Amino acid sequence: MKQTIVLGISGGIAAYKSAQLTSELIKKGYDVEVIMTQHATQFIAPLTFETLTKHHVMLDTFEKGYNESVEHISIAKRADIFVIVPATANIISKIAHGMADDMLTTTFLAAQCPKIICPAMNTAMYQNPITQQNIRTCQSYGMDIVEPEKGLLACGDFGEGKLANIEQIIQSIETNLRTSSLLQGINIMVSAGPTQEAMDPVRFISNHSSGKMGYELAKAARNLGANVTLISGPVSLPKPPHIHTIEVTSAQDMFEAIKEHYKTQDIIIKAAAVGDYRPMTIAEQKIKKTTDSLTLTLVKNPDILAYLGEHKQPHQIICGFAMETDDLLKHAKEKMIKKHCDMLVANHLKVEGAGFQADTNVVSILQGDQIESLEKMSKGELAKIILHKLYELYIGKGESKHARCN
Repeated sequence: MKQTIVLGISGGIAAYKSAQLTSELIKKGYDVEVIMTQHATQFIAPLTFETLTKHHVMLDTFEKGYNESVEHISIAKRADIFVIVPATANIISKIAHGMADDMLTTTFLAAQCPKIICPAMNTAMYQNPITQQNIRTCQSYGMDIVEPEKGLLACGDFGEGKLANIEQIIQSIETNLRTSSLLQGINIMVSAGPTQEAMDPVRFISNHSSGKMGYELAKAARNLGANVTLISGPVSLPKPPHIHTIEVTSAQDMFEAIKEHYKTQDIIIKAAAVGDYRPMTIAEQKIKKTTDSLTLTLVKNPDILAYLGEHKQPHQIICGFAMETDDLLKHAKEKMIKKHCDMLVANHLKVEGAGFQADTNVVSILQGDQIESLEKMSKGELAKIILHKLYELYIGKGESKHARCN
């Protein structure tokens, strides 16, 4: 059965390149459905795509005799992947803010498949902080961005904003199509973010974790077809769509949520930075600043990773995370063994571009006696590597019924 690629075309000069992309995808055996904005039709005629795809091209207006109000939902459900080429600053802004005021944005919003956006616009528009923020917002929702190239633009300027080459776009499409069902039917739990341990009604003890790594893992697992449960401490990140997200505050809250759900999981990734200690008592009223010093008595929080290791089901794979300021690999190895992890990701906190808050990370991955040190990369890229390794471990436990041909 052919896979369906839905191609959205918005109104930029690079719209003409979408015809070449469509032709190449058809040659590769894909079924291509095209949706155009009205502005896109000013650059290239719908007839071009109807001739190539042998399908009616959906437009922004409701045509007599053609029920687009139903068709856009049907196309959204059939889509194996949705790609917008070119994506103008306007269409990216609409997508980032959930607007659905034409056929393209309505169908895009309704689709639950992997999504790719290929920006193309004037350099100043692309580099504008608003556009960059909109692109980051789209990425935070799990959409892939095929970055534009530098080059001579139609406006005569030279700089960023030129549509990525067709080969690169096809590679991105096929990568997403190849991997989108890898984890189909597999239940994955991810813990993410910090915990907050209350001192009084207004103060708490916490850490610098942003939750970015855990959220990238959850989104990547979703995009790979898994059923994902995300146990999230307090973060400023948007809640990822199509993921069962449970929001917690304290380490005890996270422990209770994980205990409630862990038995049904196949792979558990403990990426949260859970507080090791909490105040023994929580003051009922705000602690007043009456003395030059304040003594707090702290007690240990539950060791969630140790609990999971001790109660691991025969089919389960458990992945822990470690972050140390000295002897990282030594401590990580000890942690992996002591807490019965199948795999452990060691964060190189002191390396530039790694650790809390950053969008990139530098890690070493430990499995048994093997240690693989990776170069700096985005947390999204790292998430995919981690998930592929965990999938291999899961299959290695005899869960061959979940194996996929890729």
